[in-house]
Amino acid sequence: MGMAERKHALNVKRSEDFSAWYQAVIQGAELAENASVRGCMVIKPYGFAIWERVQRLLDDKFKELGHVNAYFPMFIPVDLFEKEAEHVAGFAKEMAIVTHHRLEQQNGKLVPAGELETPLAVRPTSELIIGESMARWVKSYRDLPVLVNQWCNVVRWEMRTRMFLRTAEFLWQEGHTAHETEAEARAEATQMHEVYRWFILDVLKMFGIPGKKPDYDRFAGAVDTYTIECMMQDGKALQAATSHYLGQNFAKAVGIEFQGRDGSLNYAHTTSWGISTRIIGGLIMSHSDDDGLNLPSAVAPYHIIMIPMLKADNSQAVLDYCNKIKASLPRDVRAFLDTREFSPQNKKWDYVRKGVPLILEIGSNEVKSESVYFTKRLFLEKQSMSLNEFAKSVEQLIAAHDEMLKTHCEEACEKRINRDVSSLYEMRDFFRSNQNGFVIAKWAGKNDKLELLDDMSISIRCIPSLQSGAPGRCVLTGEEAATDAVFAKSD
Repeated sequence: MGMAERKHALNVKRSEDFSAWYQAVIQGAELAENASVRGCMVIKPYGFAIWERVQRLLDDKFKELGHVNAYFPMFIPVDLFEKEAEHVAGFAKEMAIVTHHRLEQQNGKLVPAGELETPLAVRPTSELIIGESMARWVKSYRDLPVLVNQWCNVVRWEMRTRMFLRTAEFLWQEGHTAHETEAEARAEATQMHEVYRWFILDVLKMFGIPGKKPDYDRFAGAVDTYTIECMMQDGKALQAATSHYLGQNFAKAVGIEFQGRDGSLNYAHTTSWGISTRIIGGLIMSHSDDDGLNLPSAVAPYHIIMIPMLKADNSQAVLDYCNKIKASLPRDVRAFLDTREFSPQNKKWDYVRKGVPLILEIGSNEVKSESVYFTKRLFLEKQSMSLNEFAKSVEQLIAAHDEMLKTHCEEACEKRINRDVSSLYEMRDFFRSNQNGFVIAKWAGKNDKLELLDDMSISIRCIPSLQSGAPGRCVLTGEEAATDAVFAKSD
């Protein structure tokens, strides 16, 4: 007779209902909740603490590379969008429009009254409004490059919403730069693509494939779009961050024109790049389990939680010892002593659901023996060691947590990649039998027969930066082709 399965901290399993499990992780970790406005969310303090860590790490990297922060209006005149036809077409269905500027009471109800002469779009993205400012700032090649970034909110009126992944309003950073030459702008776009690769794969320990979007799926108005396509635990793809080389399209639309070194007038070459609170959804779906959230240490609000096991005759001694533990830790280790009047068991499972890497339970036994008893979150492994040993090895314990998180994610994702598909029949069979995963197969680069992918609810996610170089035949057209492409369903 087999052992009974351990009870988990969540009431739903990934394997049974991935969507419900995802919502349960968010609720159990107290990351966010639905707002009263349809499609919007309230990011709760613990969820926002994760976003603050994301902000700090990326903001430091951006500034290290010479970028500066600024802020631009959230309201953009609709007629400004008309200056870049492809751009407005790309966002038309998602725009929220302000048409009135005051409310009046009529028949006991508040109704919009003053109509705006020019309707205003609530910022879906800021290429045009920032470009308009750059046009005022740039007169000569000496004014270039312009390297600005803003942290802000964005509104896109999504029909189907899902917390963090797809909401009507979300938070992000958007970098916008203007350059003297195409080569400089392209170097900027690829440099920021590499920054996102570092952050998502190396810092967040997620699994992803860096690459370029096929031409038909570029950002509206861009010449080239670079992406990181991450695989989630359900085998679907998530576009985690993008960087765009915009050519001179936006510069021409809003007049970013400068006098060149030879005295001629030239249009600047521009870029834009961004990552949003969607990455928190990606973290959830990459690392979490049936007990709740799992976090890489870089963005975990706390590395260590101390839970004092208080009794009437030991409370001060235990609290003093907890503070001694905290004082012994390296400065960079984020530790928190939870003195709330809840049972220690409830506290422990609360922090398991929140994904804290190391959970310490400290009582009279630990005080007497000057030891530390703790649970490693990833596999709920329990361990005890002396305080001196713990203080010396805590950074290695945290690093080991990160390494296991990354290895576990990579191994699970690699099992769901098929590199042997050579025909549409084989691709259809893979997605039918395996349900989800990545297929890396040959593509001739043409838009022919893309509707065959739609029939399977899959798409070309990217052209990987690392190509095999091996020849083969396009899975769509049967033509000879040397280019690898990633095919997948999306979350």
